[in-house]
Amino acid sequence: MAVKGRAAAAALVSVIVLASTPAAADGGGPSPPSALDRPHTVAVVEAGIVALPTAPISAAFQGGSTPFGPVGKGDATVLTGLHLLYRATRDWAVGATAMFAPRPTSDPNFTENGLTRTHTRSYLFLGGEGRYYPFHLRWLEGWIGVEAGGVIIADRFSTNAPPVPSFLGTTTVTVSTEGFAVGAQAGVDYLIGDQVLLGVALRADRWFLPSWGEKPFSQVSSCDAIGDCPTISGSVAAFEFGITLGYQLAL
Repeated sequence: MAVKGRAAAAALVSVIVLASTPAAADGGGPSPPSALDRPHTVAVVEAGIVALPTAPISAAFQGGSTPFGPVGKGDATVLTGLHLLYRATRDWAVGATAMFAPRPTSDPNFTENGLTRTHTRSYLFLGGEGRYYPFHLRWLEGWIGVEAGGVIIADRFSTNAPPVPSFLGTTTVTVSTEGFAVGAQAGVDYLIGDQVLLGVALRADRWFLPSWGEKPFSQVSSCDAIGDCPTISGSVAAFEFGITLGYQLAL
């Protein structure tokens, strides 16, 4: 009788354990992992502000132009961007970046060579980046990283004069200069489900541009025939703040 009692108790325990497991209850396996737990790609769009605190577009026009008004004593303008990242693990990601200023600051009273002109200066960055995610919660992550690439700056000068026939030429001249950029970045992302994320990003970059009026790696002048030259050169600090919206796709 004691042997039969022990056998019955063991059978009852086995039934309870099997009934309490998810596989036994619904006939399926364990729940699938989150997208963050396996390799995936991330596409992120960004909108924000870039500020160059030591590089106004002219001595008389400082602080730039942003939706929040002037920022500092240099130039500041709206910045948009796209980031394409490959995240091999939960902690690391690498990818490519493109940042562009679609609404450059404009100084309508820029005077040079005896002409009153409108001066604008736009920025384009193309490069790569790496990110490390040291901070994880269920719906919140923090990251730090580095970026490096090329930067192109375009100075556009438009003479404030009555329109002229096209065969006499144009009143607008664009002078560009190219250089390198490296910097550090940090951000926080809030996960809306496993695919959509909303976040903020901060960056501090250093742009390395050629000397006044010279093309990179050469002694050829980057100024035009009437003396229009790039308005910034050498080592320039750039700071960025952006709001990001991303979409994650598991591989």
